[in-house]
Amino acid sequence: METSTRPADGRRLFSVAQIQHVLRTEFGRSQRYKYPLAVLVVAVDQLGAIRDRRGYESKEAVVEGVVKLLFESTRSSDFLGRTPDDRLMAVVPHTDEAGARTLAERLLAGARALAVGDAAGERFTLSIGATSTRDGEPLFPDVLLTAAEAAQADAVSAGGDRFVAVPPIPRAP
Repeated sequence: METSTRPADGRRLFSVAQIQHVLRTEFGRSQRYKYPLAVLVVAVDQLGAIRDRRGYESKEAVVEGVVKLLFESTRSSDFLGRTPDDRLMAVVPHTDEAGARTLAERLLAGARALAVGDAAGERFTLSIGATSTRDGEPLFPDVLLTAAEAAQADAVSAGGDRFVAVPPIPRAP
């Protein structure tokens, strides 16, 4: 997948296992050095319907277009990866909820303007969920991911084409 979407700065799209490792590593750094860390989960709305109407290759072309949009919209210090269910994850160091919202708004606008292959006439939308670390909360990296996934599910439930941010819920000791 990274052939046409890989940016000139050398970044790449991480696999599921790799992005989960990056999340754990970056979470540790954010806790140690006390800076915010945002996690975004991004899904193309109605991706299954795109596959059903236009085929698997079109579905993958749309996902690749969104990956390219993610690379264009993020910094070289941000990390992007795929999840097992055709969603994408961004691990964004030095970014709080306001920064995550700014990034999500860029992604939402970019997706609406996306023209991809034989589906160039279609309008694409995203459902984006996010969370970020907050000072003093005893968190774990999987809590961030679970919260971002829940926020993304909330965005889908609300009709898609939107961003939802939720605070991470700390685990009881």
